[in-house]
Amino acid sequence: MRKVRVPLGPAVIDVVGTVLTDEDRERLRHPAAGGVILFSRNYESPEQLAALTEDIERLREPALPICVDHEGGRVQRFRAGFSAIPPMRELGRLWDRDRGAARETARAMPYILGAERAAHGVDFSFAPVLDLDYGGSSVIGDRALHFDPTAVGALGACIVQGFANAGMGAVGKHFPGHGYAEADSHVAVPTDDRKFPEILKKDLVPFRMTIEAGLAAVMPAHVIYTQVDSEPAGYSRHWLQEVLRGKLGFQGVIFSDDLSMEGASVAGGIPERARAALAAGCDMVLLCNDPAGQQTLLQSLGQVQLESPERLERMRKKGGRDLRKSVAYREAQEKLQILA
Repeated sequence: MRKVRVPLGPAVIDVVGTVLTDEDRERLRHPAAGGVILFSRNYESPEQLAALTEDIERLREPALPICVDHEGGRVQRFRAGFSAIPPMRELGRLWDRDRGAARETARAMPYILGAERAAHGVDFSFAPVLDLDYGGSSVIGDRALHFDPTAVGALGACIVQGFANAGMGAVGKHFPGHGYAEADSHVAVPTDDRKFPEILKKDLVPFRMTIEAGLAAVMPAHVIYTQVDSEPAGYSRHWLQEVLRGKLGFQGVIFSDDLSMEGASVAGGIPERARAALAAGCDMVLLCNDPAGQQTLLQSLGQVQLESPERLERMRKKGGRDLRKSVAYREAQEKLQILA
């Protein structure tokens, strides 16, 4: 079947299994589709993953960028045949013992992630987590690097550089910070009652530092910061336009968090959630684990195209050679052993 030539849209959707079904192909060819996110159910082996991403790449021109939510620790979608990455908290613990070693390891870890994913046709991962560890959020927990904003910012900047060295853009999440809100936005609508100056002084520090280091994309939180705006950050023009784009000067891609999450439900149904996110300033909207909802989303978006397609283009993996064969990859693996 020949490639469909159509500009990319703003919807990032998933596929059902380890090979594409006819229904998958139909959804991915829709004009509103603009990316594919993979999960553990889409992975069987390195060979199967490479075949799947090649099949997705052949569907349309320009090809759909392929991404994965893969941080290490609990959030690691591809395991057998890939390096085991420890929770990001381990980098924070190393920071407390040896800051120089922590910086080096924070560059090595994403280099390994990037090299291994790029070799199998994946363009980028939704990492790093830049939330501060306030100790009360079970959904963040050991995914957070540290409780200290400067430590998170410094390590986050090294992670951004490590991904860049592997030819990948990094995605900082969950703007402006999910660490203080205790509720899990997958199953609830979290709130954070702090005033803006406190959030600016603490939670926004890592985002400012990583943006200065070249952060390519940001994912906002499904959290309502009640003293700042009545809408969750992902639906808030204040947070996305005035703070992220304005105060912090961010010029990259803004991806919504998964619109199927309970934290996104305040906007209404799937079409209303997508419209709210796009109107607030998101470039791309994610909808995961809901094939029927994805069909509704695509139909509601129709022929809509990206306002700034060049932002998404910058998320494509760079370079053609297999970095797993490089000296840098071998050295990065040796640095990673310090966390073992």
